[in-house]
Amino acid sequence: MVTGVREEPSGSKTPLGRRTFVASAVLTATAPAAVAAPARAAALPGDGCTAASGCSSVARLLAVPHAGRDVGWLRDALQVAVELELATLPPYLCAWWSIEDRGSHAARLIRRIIGDEMFHMGVVCNLLVAVGGRPRISAAAPSYPGPLPGGVRSGVNVYLSGLTRSFVHDVMMAIEAPEEPLARDTRDAPTIGEFYDDLLDAFRSASPDLTTRGQLSERIGADQLKPVGSLDGVEEAIGIIKEQGEGTTSSPEDAFGDDHPAHYYAFGEIYHGRQLREEDGVWKFTGAAVPFPAARPMARVPSGGWPHPAKQVATLLDRFDTAYAEVLGSLEHAWDGGGARALGTAVRQMRGLETPAVQLMETTIPDAPGNYGPQFRPPAAG
Repeated sequence: MVTGVREEPSGSKTPLGRRTFVASAVLTATAPAAVAAPARAAALPGDGCTAASGCSSVARLLAVPHAGRDVGWLRDALQVAVELELATLPPYLCAWWSIEDRGSHAARLIRRIIGDEMFHMGVVCNLLVAVGGRPRISAAAPSYPGPLPGGVRSGVNVYLSGLTRSFVHDVMMAIEAPEEPLARDTRDAPTIGEFYDDLLDAFRSASPDLTTRGQLSERIGADQLKPVGSLDGVEEAIGIIKEQGEGTTSSPEDAFGDDHPAHYYAFGEIYHGRQLREEDGVWKFTGAAVPFPAARPMARVPSGGWPHPAKQVATLLDRFDTAYAEVLGSLEHAWDGGGARALGTAVRQMRGLETPAVQLMETTIPDAPGNYGPQFRPPAAG
């Protein structure tokens, strides 16, 4: 949801190359309900889904026997993927907007990841259209604080806040934790990487007919979103998502797509204050310093939003939430026949989000520590 961003020049070299990017649009969308199939898993309370979204939990989707993972299963799974990719954007945007020096190394790492997530959203939207679905997003936009959609990483509570070390560790790194990170305590819920592995396996076994009609083509940062019309294209698209983001393997060396670390390790650099480097075959956060940036002290958004805001704050909140709803609506339309024109409208609407967000982050909360911040609550969801 950030567009028209330039990469500021950096005066220092790092032990790892960094690609530059221009985040041109966040690619999210809506769609009609998928065709029913016997193999589809029903959403139950506690799955991390809402009645509006109608999504199935990842655990239930993965519990379906491989022989039952047909086109209907793929549509359900891809809808969850759309919601997962969307769910990462509000917390990452809050972290980025809160940083005072946008030219800092940490700010540039987060901005690059936001661009990646925008691209991932576009990929899964295209894949869903390819199998005859349409992504739903307005009615399924997540509420914060809350779990990740589909019950992925069930112990993670995703909340909105300005950038702090605890926010990086407890939210950003927790969302992106790969299947086998440098250290891991438990594996009591499916990872996003496991989910994408099974999604690719289902494409291979179901061999669905893929249509490119209704898919979008767009340059998103350093990545080119393109229609997917073959299994090779599906493998390439899902491989990029895993390489850049959540589904990397235990070796960070396998995660350095385009010469920069996957999301988990990039956030780790911010948390540990050092770049990741290999020393005698062991990867450690012992590289060049990554100073933790000064950030606007946005407090955690409470459940249900900010209570009893003053008139000026309420006006800013309404302005942001209304703009957010308009963005979602335009993006839905983009994958439901609106095409490039609707996407262009969404891009223009996105540019209006940052100003009220920063104004809120610079407004002190009376009789409480910290400042306000955006709630990401479309009015219809209130």
